[in-house]
Amino acid sequence: MKEKNNLLIFILTIGIFGIINTEMGVLGILPLLAEKFSISIAQAGLLVSLFALAVAAAGPVMPLLFAGIDRKRVMLLVLSVFVLGNLISVFTDNFAVMLLARVVPAIFHPVYCSLAFSVAAASVSPEAAPRAVAKVIVGVSAGMVLGVPVSSFIAGSFSLTAAMAGFTVVNTAALIATWLYIPSPPVAARLSYGQQLRVLKKPVLWFSIAAVVFMNGAVFGVFGYFSGYLTNITAFSWNTVSLILLVYGLMNIVGNFIAGRMLSAGASADKLVIIFPVTLGIVYAAFFWSGTSAPAMALITLLWGVLGGMNANINSIGLLLRPRRHLILPTVFF
Repeated sequence: MKEKNNLLIFILTIGIFGIINTEMGVLGILPLLAEKFSISIAQAGLLVSLFALAVAAAGPVMPLLFAGIDRKRVMLLVLSVFVLGNLISVFTDNFAVMLLARVVPAIFHPVYCSLAFSVAAASVSPEAAPRAVAKVIVGVSAGMVLGVPVSSFIAGSFSLTAAMAGFTVVNTAALIATWLYIPSPPVAARLSYGQQLRVLKKPVLWFSIAAVVFMNGAVFGVFGYFSGYLTNITAFSWNTVSLILLVYGLMNIVGNFIAGRMLSAGASADKLVIIFPVTLGIVYAAFFWSGTSAPAMALITLLWGVLGGMNANINSIGLLLRPRRHLILPTVFF
């Protein structure tokens, strides 16, 4: 039984990794995409920003719409949409078509994430649920850690087409593994769409969504400009910046496990939500005052990476998973 649970969680982790890799991986090849489509890098950035906006817009509603459908079928549908979008992105020479091929899968992004977390939690005892979800969230950290450098490396060593095809391979592997090994658990309660959407009337849900948006914005809003800060203020070389970003991502994984263990041990998610922004504020103040010191920035980045990993875990466990684990709650995860 334990081996089956481990396999299930591993497959869910690969699925999350493939989806996050599709989202974030293009950051490493934006200049090449801009060159391919004869557009500016700013325009190519729409491939990332519109993806994120689609996730944010779909997060509160899409998981609810699929809540009464067999989970395995829904996961297969979502992964199939991502594989098709990836394939179109590989072969298209039209930028508008590629935008569409990314935005449509992005709409289904929250569906898979919420399903993966709830299925992982439901596969173990309530006490072990936070740790199981923490393992799945490793896929998020891995997608962020490996997505950018790996796609950039493949594009530089082989071709842009090969880099884009890499996204297809990972999602296809997740699709096949889900089809072969993920069971089809019965739906506990088939509620009408109206009953499902009533969840959106609960103020606590919107407070939770706002908290997720603000916490993610505080982390990723800074992360988007971090490489420029390191090169312009700290005066790191580009190779050093790449190494720092890799270390940041690895510390994300460490933070993910730390938060998972804390929550499994009975730590209050509410307390973590309060402590997190305070600690993050201290780290950002240290960035500001120590930006010109290379050793200080390297050390501070380690702590920031841990906080980034804890942030993902708090989002998913503390705010999105409730004791009634058979329900699929709205997810805003980007």
